[in-house]
Amino acid sequence: MSDGTIRKNIQVGAEVEVVQKHHQRTGELTNGIVKRLLTKSPSHPHGIKVQLETGEVGRVKQVLSS
Repeated sequence: MSDGTIRKNIQVGAEVEVVQKHHQRTGELTNGIVKRLLTKSPSHPHGIKVQLETGEVGRVKQVLSS
């Protein structure tokens, strides 16, 4: 498992855990497969923003598999 704050750790098709905007207070995580990387910078302190194949958008907390 790798850190979700560094863009190069995340590839399209990777299985990740993200926290969606409306779950930031509770920290509830959503599992999914990365469809698109939305953050352009090489890193972000709160996690790289991605869109999952289901259409959900969130910041990556953990990369489960690449």
